[in-house]
Amino acid sequence: MKAVILAGGFGTRLRPLSCTRPKLIFPIANRPLLDLTLSRLAEHGVKETILAVNFMADTLEHVFGSSRFGMKIHYSKDIIPNTQAQAKACSPKSLGTGGAIKQAENLLDDKEPFLALNGDILTNANYSAIVETHRKLESLATIALRRVNNPSRYGMVRLQDGRYISEFVEKPSSGAPSNLANAGIYVFEPQVLKLIPKSQSCSIEREIFPKLARKRRLVGHEIRGLWVDVGKPSDYIKANKLWLNTQSRVHQKPMITGTGIEVSAKLKKAVAIGEDVKIKGGAIIGPNVSLGKKVCVGSGVKIRDSIIFPRTIISDYSIVEGTVIGEAAVIGKRVRIREGCLIGDNTIIHDNITLAKDVKICPSKEIFDNIVDSGCVI
Repeated sequence: MKAVILAGGFGTRLRPLSCTRPKLIFPIANRPLLDLTLSRLAEHGVKETILAVNFMADTLEHVFGSSRFGMKIHYSKDIIPNTQAQAKACSPKSLGTGGAIKQAENLLDDKEPFLALNGDILTNANYSAIVETHRKLESLATIALRRVNNPSRYGMVRLQDGRYISEFVEKPSSGAPSNLANAGIYVFEPQVLKLIPKSQSCSIEREIFPKLARKRRLVGHEIRGLWVDVGKPSDYIKANKLWLNTQSRVHQKPMITGTGIEVSAKLKKAVAIGEDVKIKGGAIIGPNVSLGKKVCVGSGVKIRDSIIFPRTIISDYSIVEGTVIGEAAVIGKRVRIREGCLIGDNTIIHDNITLAKDVKICPSKEIFDNIVDSGCVI
């Protein structure tokens, strides 16, 4: 079986960190998000994967190459081809979910169903079970469904006879047909591609699914277990937390490789510590913390519910809570960083600084004064 991964998103809600890297290489427990998805697909027998790419496509191709976990990887550019005149007037426009899948048509099998996935979903879903439901019910399209508490963030469905989707409403502001959300995992028959216009922007959720629902050719398969839409900073931190705790239960030991941790430092479950990390005495790391390779943590530092990208320095007695800090940042002594902050790459925060909740700092900025209100420092 083949799979298409929609990997063209711009990650706007994760800026400024997504200004310098595509969202799908953001680390979860020190592994790129996309790496976890590819590994799971390989476990379920997928032999070839097509990445529908757009933003920073070259970076994704450099990181993942032409194969992973025994799977071939192809790249399909997710843009509408502009004429020369259009190119002068505007930048290329995204094809949308449907258009991106259509663009990959020449790389797919015209006789076999294929998987399609939103790339920014972290899940341990059973892909084989979803495919089995699709084949059993002879569906044209099957959507994995997940029960959620906030319907306004997702495409919501109503089921008939427990399987067939009779109504599909994309991100309803009120009156959702159920609490079953589109989980961003699909199985399609090749015939569905004929419904999608070529070289045009098309939303599979708004333009194709309602047509299939009216014909009773759209099936739902409810999934359980780990599932997080890694779209917002809080969801990214949640995804890291859930994955850390899932892996902790599976492996029954911390994810630590080649580190220099002083005896009086304390690690609280669950943590992931990368290669060549240095943690000085009296530091308390965790719970729910990932430290990338070559991170240096000073004496008495406290870090919880946070993700620290590689080569960052956090100096003595600083406190980091519910934060994501980019690569090669320098955090001074006795700095306090509150929940929801995003710190861009190569940022320098001087000693004795406090950042309020939900502060975003663009890459390569230098912070000399306290920031008492949420917002973005450009």
